[in-house]
Amino acid sequence: MLQGKTAIVTGGTRGIGLAIVRTFLQNGAAVALFGSRKETVDKALAALKSENAAWRVMGLAPDLTDFDTVRQAVETVREAFGTVDIMVNNAGISAREPLAEYRPEDFKKIMDLNVTAVFNGCKAVEPIMRAAGHGCIINTSSMVSLYGQPAGVGYPASKFAVNGLTKSLARELGPAGIRVNAVAPGVTRTDMVAALPKEMVERISAPIPLRRVGEPQEVANVFLFLASDLASYVTGAVVSVDGAAQT
Repeated sequence: MLQGKTAIVTGGTRGIGLAIVRTFLQNGAAVALFGSRKETVDKALAALKSENAAWRVMGLAPDLTDFDTVRQAVETVREAFGTVDIMVNNAGISAREPLAEYRPEDFKKIMDLNVTAVFNGCKAVEPIMRAAGHGCIINTSSMVSLYGQPAGVGYPASKFAVNGLTKSLARELGPAGIRVNAVAPGVTRTDMVAALPKEMVERISAPIPLRRVGEPQEVANVFLFLASDLASYVTGAVVSVDGAAQT
């Protein structure tokens, strides 16, 4: 589905991000994964190469909150693979503190990585995609961007911002042939969820109509669809992948 395409996936060393990287590789894309530390990038690359040594995959660890650094990393990918067709802005952090305990510097940290980094990624690839006459940007949002959450206000606020950025850029970049969408996962069996006691996972799953949490692969499949030509007329969408948790 992605033969001949080149993709960048930020936050691509574990969880949903790593599942996206693997799924894109399995479907023929060349992929550059971005991680927060060289050690985690190297570990992810080694795991992927052990699965299939023929996969075209590289890794970098740029500071996503600094635009010049992101632009340089994107240029490195373009030089290595020839172009950038798909940009997945997936990196992000969360927090659950109530407002009374929420430090302003922690709020800023979440906004920097969850919003500014997304802006930086979009801005860095836009000239490449505009020159090519096509491109696809997919941002990772969250179910809490639609419904909020009872504590940790920075995370849903940042994901509300991602939705607004996505919808606005879809309108701005559409005439250049660039599609911009977001995926809003619900509770997903990442390392963090997998480490929870079984009873807690059951309690989390109970209100979800499908009676279970999602799997990273199920979320990655939606990214694959949006990145492919099957979604050629889909832009400005925020696609929920949450088992109807809050409908």
